[in-house]
Amino acid sequence: MPQALEREEGCWAWAVLLASLLNQGLTLGFPTCTGIFFTELQHDFQASNSETSWFPSILTAVLHAGGPLCSILVARFGCRSTVMLGGVLAGLGMVTSSFSRTLSQLYITAGLITGLGMCFSFQSSITVLGFYFTRRRVLANALASVGVSLGIMLWPLLSRYLLEDLGWRGTFLIFGGVLLHCCVCGAIMRPVATTVAPETREGPPPPLKIPAPGSLAACSRTIQRHLAFDILRHNPGYRVYTLGVMWMILGFPLPHVFLVPYAVRHGVDEHRAALLISIIGFSNVFLRPVAGLVAGQRKFASHRKYLFILAVLLNGLTNLVCAASANFRVLVAYCLAYSVSMSGIGALLFQVLMDIVPMDRFSSALGLFTILEGVSILISPPMAGFLVDATGSFSYVFYMSGFFLISAALFMGGSFCALQKKEKQGRPAEAEGAITEAAAEWCLTLEGTDGSNKRLCPEIMYVTSV
Repeated sequence: MPQALEREEGCWAWAVLLASLLNQGLTLGFPTCTGIFFTELQHDFQASNSETSWFPSILTAVLHAGGPLCSILVARFGCRSTVMLGGVLAGLGMVTSSFSRTLSQLYITAGLITGLGMCFSFQSSITVLGFYFTRRRVLANALASVGVSLGIMLWPLLSRYLLEDLGWRGTFLIFGGVLLHCCVCGAIMRPVATTVAPETREGPPPPLKIPAPGSLAACSRTIQRHLAFDILRHNPGYRVYTLGVMWMILGFPLPHVFLVPYAVRHGVDEHRAALLISIIGFSNVFLRPVAGLVAGQRKFASHRKYLFILAVLLNGLTNLVCAASANFRVLVAYCLAYSVSMSGIGALLFQVLMDIVPMDRFSSALGLFTILEGVSILISPPMAGFLVDATGSFSYVFYMSGFFLISAALFMGGSFCALQKKEKQGRPAEAEGAITEAAAEWCLTLEGTDGSNKRLCPEIMYVTSV
């Protein structure tokens, strides 16, 4: 029996928007609560800080790096089925992780399986908004991103409450049931009655050439479609931005993992320590939409990358303040300042990428961007855990985070200024060449009545810009 199709911008679109908001809170907001379980997991498995930190790093890395695989599933089965599949995988991974006897089993279940399921569910729910909303697409994405802030606010509080009564195993079992609600959100996302895919999600058309036989050629075409290595080679702006964000990510996620253990180590009550992450989430509920509206102003269109760099620099400086003192009031002030810079980074991260890359190649550029971002996320927490094991102090984690963020901001700022200066220097030469070529084309040879040739050159002496 054929499925009923929904209309674009119809009443059901707002139900899909609500489902996407909840889905983002369930998936993208979840990794921020892993720091609540850091000490419990470390004691239960008798593991070092570096070994324990592999669990949140694998979870977050797979959540971000599985984008190309998710886009293939969406193209084959649709957004609705992919979201529901992701919910099943995420719930199954958390349920099985509650029976883990070793950290290696936890890496596979709560890290790999849950992370992959969250990736399918989260990225598909973002894609479906592009089908349901055309005129209000920017507003829909801004409202849906509020779900991330709600998740950051609520997941730590729920984790702390369940951990006291059920332990980490019982809590993970409950989390498996909670994540199954992604299937309910996916069921709401009915197919849309349109034949036009959303502009920002459609990949480039396949090249018009005769394919070579064999699976190797098919694999090569798939990689070319979903991973933009050619843009990485030939677009210097994309290359600078990708390398800068990879370096930035080595420090950006560390406070979410180590802030709670850092506060507990310095005598802060566990409930108040968990409240710190919720303060970040609560602040982002209001700050992220404001940051999106400011970044969307036309007068800031040509300066978005510099606003992003400023947010990264502010984020690194606030981490240095956190490392200087572990007093609870100082930590609350740190969380508020961190929320401001975090909301700017979250609002501008993909918008700057859209400004740098042509929209017809955005999908493939985003695929490569998220994979490289996932590599940094994978190695960042274990590096910080190794640093804690070597020094015995969590303060060095925040110094490390500040170093990566500040150096990334300086690298991107200097590189973009150099590229902009080089571009301005190249414009006069291009303009002079265009004027010379235009003058040659406009010079006409006319044959007179006496048979002599006369040359007519129109005056174009005052062309000042192209």
